[in-house]
Amino acid sequence: MADENRLEEKFISQEAERRVSEKLDKVEEIEIDVQTDLLKIVQGQADGVSVTGQGLVIQEGIRVQEIKLQTESIAINPFSAIFGQIELNEPVNAIARIIVTEVDINHALTSDLIRSQMQKLELDVDGDIVSFEPQKIQVFLPGDGKIECRGKVLLKEKGNTRPFAYTAIARPRTHSQPAMLESFNCTEGGGISIELVTALMHKAKELMNIPYFKWEDMVFNIKDIKVEVGSLILMVETQMRQIPSSLNASSP
Repeated sequence: MADENRLEEKFISQEAERRVSEKLDKVEEIEIDVQTDLLKIVQGQADGVSVTGQGLVIQEGIRVQEIKLQTESIAINPFSAIFGQIELNEPVNAIARIIVTEVDINHALTSDLIRSQMQKLELDVDGDIVSFEPQKIQVFLPGDGKIECRGKVLLKEKGNTRPFAYTAIARPRTHSQPAMLESFNCTEGGGISIELVTALMHKAKELMNIPYFKWEDMVFNIKDIKVEVGSLILMVETQMRQIPSSLNASSP
């Protein structure tokens, strides 16, 4: 009986892998394990789903080097599950380990998807509104828990617009320490006022301490971040109300 159950799991898992692979722009390797049996499927249940993947290009050049995800027990649509399409009937919690490389981060920063979300930053500096319009940003991961950013922006202050470039080194928030900004240096543009630096530091602290972020119907709670040479490792908890449309294995 156990072997028969495993055959059912294998069939559903392989069909899910095939459908998800078709929806990804590119995938080097993906393994999906739907932990269930025929009786549980009919009842709309599964003990969990695990996903292990490498070299996943999700959309518009957004690439993940490696992901390992495991859900808790889930309530699923039994009819779609038989054909390898996992539709959630209730929100489900999961834990994930995600690795992204320095190369992939910088490639993503040039994508239309990310650039469209890099909105103009506005700060209130002693009653005056100062805005930063991002032009270019590069991320470097030298290791030792540090992230280095080099960027160029258009600085709009008191009716004047000028180019401004900077280099910043930060340590991301982890389970044992808060986010820290180690240095911020102006490399082009003649520098900025102390008041503007202070307002910018407050904003940077606020952004670095954001506890979660959203992507479609998923909420990611960042539990830990580890910076290694050339790569970023994120440990996250997530709640999925539905499989993201970019990973949805539904038929065209």
